[in-house]
Amino acid sequence: MLIGALPLLGRLTLYLLAGVAAGIANGVAGGGTFITFPTLLSQGIVALQANISTTVGVVPSYLGSIRVFRHQIAPHRRLIKTLAPSCVLGAVLGCALLLNGSASTFRTVVPWLIGVGTVLFALSPLITRALTNVEHTHPARRGALYVGIFAVSVYGGYFGAGMGILLLAVMGLALPLEMHALQGLRNALSMIINVCAAIVFIIHGHLALQAVSMLLIGTLIGGWLGALVIMRLSPTLVRVLVIAIGAATTIKLALG
Repeated sequence: MLIGALPLLGRLTLYLLAGVAAGIANGVAGGGTFITFPTLLSQGIVALQANISTTVGVVPSYLGSIRVFRHQIAPHRRLIKTLAPSCVLGAVLGCALLLNGSASTFRTVVPWLIGVGTVLFALSPLITRALTNVEHTHPARRGALYVGIFAVSVYGGYFGAGMGILLLAVMGLALPLEMHALQGLRNALSMIINVCAAIVFIIHGHLALQAVSMLLIGTLIGGWLGALVIMRLSPTLVRVLVIAIGAATTIKLALG
């Protein structure tokens, strides 16, 4: 049911609050799209326009998070640079699939992608222990990292909801890093993917400008708040939160 009877000020306030909530979600583990996307739909914005407007609007959510995690990100700048081409190419391909292809087939597999990613992330400590004899510099592991990041970037350019869960799953299996370092890398790579997709969508046009302007402000505030929350929680609790968000995202997509 539409909430389209809201006056202009009410709509702008709704978009702003949705942006703050989405920013907090992205700062914790991702999934902010599940707040902003239905909010835009509730105001009568068509699905494709709501999707691309959300992608542009959530970009600032990663700025505050990156600042909070800057000390965890700093030692891994070289790794980010080597993964950046996979992020850029994957995001552009995902945008092309969205703008030029049929959504039905891809949307069918999205719940499976998030579900498998969540399971892999939950099991990553066990899998990591089982692979202790395989060096993290082994070509197979490094190759899996690049292929996995590229695949997640394609998904991010196409829809992106739950992208953070998938990034954490891939990196948790391929990299010997603690949780806060993984969270920092997740925010940095998410920023690259979202910025690339946003550029494509801005060039394409047809954005819901009122919504985008409020989301830009709200997600900037929320991303900073969400990252502050994560930094104050234990790695075990963060892992539980990520798994819970991933499971909820999977169920929502499967039912939706």
